[in-house]
Amino acid sequence: MRADAARNLEAVLTTGALMLASDPSASISAIAAEAGVDRRTVYRRFASREDLLAAIYDARLDAVEKVVRTARLDESAVPVALHRYVEGIIEVNRKWPVELTRMRAEPSIQDRRGRLSAEVDAFLQRATDEGFLRADLPDGWVSRLLIQLLHLASQEEVGAPQAADLLVSTFLRGVGAP
Repeated sequence: MRADAARNLEAVLTTGALMLASDPSASISAIAAEAGVDRRTVYRRFASREDLLAAIYDARLDAVEKVVRTARLDESAVPVALHRYVEGIIEVNRKWPVELTRMRAEPSIQDRRGRLSAEVDAFLQRATDEGFLRADLPDGWVSRLLIQLLHLASQEEVGAPQAADLLVSTFLRGVGAP
């Protein structure tokens, strides 16, 4: 892909994510105009809004996969890996804020999400096994709590590193081992 085409695609996807987050009925024409490209450029790449939404979701999952790899959840010290993961996910949530629940039914997306969730769950189990998290909480509680804290931290109007500091401190002290 040519550099200008790649830039246009990135602009359409990130603009689409932002616009669809604030207005789920945003049109492709409006997204194209906001991204600074002709709507025909968007339609050449995406036959429908659903295709654009699927591409946004794929881009978001690509970004999450990169965060999981970079955080090195299976080998870094738990607090370090947790901070890397949290900071990266906050940035992903801010760049790709669109509500994507409609795409969860797509089997390929469901499979990718499942693999990522399994990696994070394995990390949280390691954190529990190493004494960083309480072992007496109901199954799935820590994971669901982390997701909610990530959502809240992503809304904070501070930089991702500061939001990650706050979340990690709250998370480890709130569900941390006594």
